[in-house]
Amino acid sequence: MSYTKDKIAVRKFDVVIVGGGGSALRAALELKHAGLNVVSLSKVFPTRSHTVAAQGGVSASLGNMGEDDWHYHFYDTVKGGDWLSDQDVVEFMTKQAPEVVIQLEHMGMPFDRNADGTIYQRPFGGHTVHFGEKPVQRACAAADRTGHAMLHTLYQQNIAVHTNFFVEWMALDLIRDSEGTVVGVTALEMETGDLYILHAKVVLLATGGAGRVFQHTTNAHINTGDGLGMAARAGIPLEDMEMWQFHPTGVFGAGVLLTEGCRGEGAILLNDQGERFMERYAPTLKDLAPRDFVSRSMDQEIAEGRGCGPNKDHIMLKLDHLGAETIHKRLPSVFEICKNFANVDITREPVPVIPTIHYMMGGIPTNIHGQVIVPKDGDDNHVVNGLYAIGECACASVHGANRLGTNSLLDLLIFGREAGRHISANHAKDPLKNLPANAADLTLERLNQLESNNDGEYAETVADDMRKMMQTHAGVFRRQATLDEGVQKIAEMRQRVDTIGLKDHSQVFNTARVEALEVKNLIEVAQATMISAAARHECRGAHWVAEYDHPADHPTAPLGRDDVNWLKHTLWHKEGNQLTYKPVRMKPLTVDTLPPKVRTF
Repeated sequence: MSYTKDKIAVRKFDVVIVGGGGSALRAALELKHAGLNVVSLSKVFPTRSHTVAAQGGVSASLGNMGEDDWHYHFYDTVKGGDWLSDQDVVEFMTKQAPEVVIQLEHMGMPFDRNADGTIYQRPFGGHTVHFGEKPVQRACAAADRTGHAMLHTLYQQNIAVHTNFFVEWMALDLIRDSEGTVVGVTALEMETGDLYILHAKVVLLATGGAGRVFQHTTNAHINTGDGLGMAARAGIPLEDMEMWQFHPTGVFGAGVLLTEGCRGEGAILLNDQGERFMERYAPTLKDLAPRDFVSRSMDQEIAEGRGCGPNKDHIMLKLDHLGAETIHKRLPSVFEICKNFANVDITREPVPVIPTIHYMMGGIPTNIHGQVIVPKDGDDNHVVNGLYAIGECACASVHGANRLGTNSLLDLLIFGREAGRHISANHAKDPLKNLPANAADLTLERLNQLESNNDGEYAETVADDMRKMMQTHAGVFRRQATLDEGVQKIAEMRQRVDTIGLKDHSQVFNTARVEALEVKNLIEVAQATMISAAARHECRGAHWVAEYDHPADHPTAPLGRDDVNWLKHTLWHKEGNQLTYKPVRMKPLTVDTLPPKVRTF
């Protein structure tokens, strides 16, 4: 079969939201309240979006459990991000955090409660009071199902205002006119295999992360970087793609996430000697140091022979001392996960864990309103008309080189709401611009190339090899020689991706076609990551590079952070496979700049 222009139907909306997770739903709600005609298209039913997997909480300086202030949250976020965060955006987020969380509570979010009726808050890694003095309870939690509760709350609110949902649809490419304005997307309806143009005043990308580019990941199978692939193909650079966070506590052998809320409730990490080793690495915050710090500490224990098990290849997470009552009340999902995926009863024994890829700090560059920005004519922040991005696919940059736990759910609420407000205020009365004559040409070319190649490799075979390569060459500890080799390997991998074939040409629910299209998005993420990582010759946050001449079996001597040369964002451009850079915005909105200093915990 082949796709042709005459078979493409056109649907018109004010706003097309690509995605159906937390940020998409929060934006859609704002847009619907403003009276706009909105559609959210998603590869899965909205309540199956990956936001549902977030467990531990959403951060806000409510001060329900003791003293707290947004200034402390601001400090923790900048320090946690190792000074790669743009400080104006960090202030914007942390200052509004209490308001958006209380707003969510009023929508019906079933937070856990204290005896006085206030929202229960637990400690989380890197969150402190008095600028690092001691841990603080800042994570507003609904047991260990906070993302699940948030997603359902926002979905119910959207149902009440009759938001349009196109479920099991996959957006394929952005449509830009001759002026560069985004005027819609092409999209595939999975049920029928039909191709559509969704014509809109504004396109809002909310496609989530791309963690499936790594072999061991806490991410769902849908997290294939679709928004990033669309942006890259449309000539939009990807920012800070070297910055990938490993979550310290993935279930060993399965990768399934065990929330940082475990350690927030008092769980501890142990090596083969039964030692609480984080006391050596982070004397103040111990097991509640930021994730990049804890992950490297775990990997160092394993590298130096103090790992657990017959192969000394994992660490143990001990929770039984918390007591069965606390575990079943505060961590019920963790109990079930450990039983199902590790055959461990955590009320009686520790569970084996290993750092697992979890979150993408980089993404599509945006400003404080969610507008996509690109460098043009000397302006690093030139707005791409008609295009916004929010959530994990976007890079504001609020998380810098390492996201603090619970800041991701806050990110969804803050920038989902802000993008919705900004679109409503600035584009509600815009006319619908004309579609260009070549609106679907790129998509038709890509689809028909796939359909005509019967002898190419199977998409998942290529994807599996790509994931292994990314795991090997861009893991927790990185070496310059390994990164440089990865640059060559990913270039070879792109050639294989270009020749992926399709043997099943059926229309109805052809998952092979969807998987092939997903791999073509993942290769953009993989190449952006590897090029950006190989170029950044320093250690910052999650990007930790060993000395050039350091032995491979002891990858623990870092290059050190280089604020003179590398206090800047990387921008990877698909065209030319090259990097440009832009400075980190160090000036907050109202408070003094937080100058870089050594991260200790």
